[in-house]
Amino acid sequence: MAIRGTTLRNILLSRKVTLLRYYSTSPSSTSSVNPAEVSHFNALASTWWDPHGSSRLLHLMNPLRHDFIASCLTSQRSPAPSHKLRYLDVGCGGGIFAESAARLATTASVTGIDPSAEVLKIAQEHGRQDPMLHQSGRLQYLNKSIEDLPIPQNVEEQFDVLTLFEVIEHINQPAPFLQSCLPFVKPGGWVVLSTIARTWTSWLTTKFVAEEVVRLVPRGTHEWSKYVNEIEIRKFFQGQKGWASEGAVRAMGCMYVPGLGWRMVSGGEQWGNYFFGVRKDP
Repeated sequence: MAIRGTTLRNILLSRKVTLLRYYSTSPSSTSSVNPAEVSHFNALASTWWDPHGSSRLLHLMNPLRHDFIASCLTSQRSPAPSHKLRYLDVGCGGGIFAESAARLATTASVTGIDPSAEVLKIAQEHGRQDPMLHQSGRLQYLNKSIEDLPIPQNVEEQFDVLTLFEVIEHINQPAPFLQSCLPFVKPGGWVVLSTIARTWTSWLTTKFVAEEVVRLVPRGTHEWSKYVNEIEIRKFFQGQKGWASEGAVRAMGCMYVPGLGWRMVSGGEQWGNYFFGVRKDP
């Protein structure tokens, strides 16, 4: 089987470009939306809620998302929030996480946003099957990018948890995109994301094996040069005033084990899939 686009020179050049795009201070476009990415996920919309379909790995990963958020909330030095939580799920796709979060007893509301109208239609149709989700303000979906949302004018309009699950590796300019997300988090709130480190191991597992050999995910789902290393995200937040003080940063690797599903792997954030959480100073 031929390995497509994997010459040493191309991979090294991709690595250099990714580092430059991450730390670049040049102005970005007004939107983080990549039409090619939207088109790719539009094509997968109809199978989003099929647990054996193209989004199978996302369904299997969802419990770990909740586990990681819980670990972030219980890790902070000040008491964990006693009120019900407001979530903003950026790049919510078909609503796998948004729906599950809206059902939690500790949730006040979930707002899911996504630039793909086709995928969001699937999320809305699936949500209508659960009467509980029709409660006023419990779950809403908006066909918008983060740049299209009005910036909150007060704490009441901000969110306790902003999630970016399997999103940032599909963004051309991660730093400006993350900056657009920050105003939506209330003091003491968290940004929680999952993504993939840019390493030889991740190329082998997520590109060659997952897309080319066993076809766990559709070909073209990922672009290795867009993967973002944990240290790059960590340094970004360390450079933002009012974030990540007092060690309020958490990271944990995770790995898919055939037959067993996803498992947390301490240290795995250095070479493959991982979760990352960072708290806004109270």
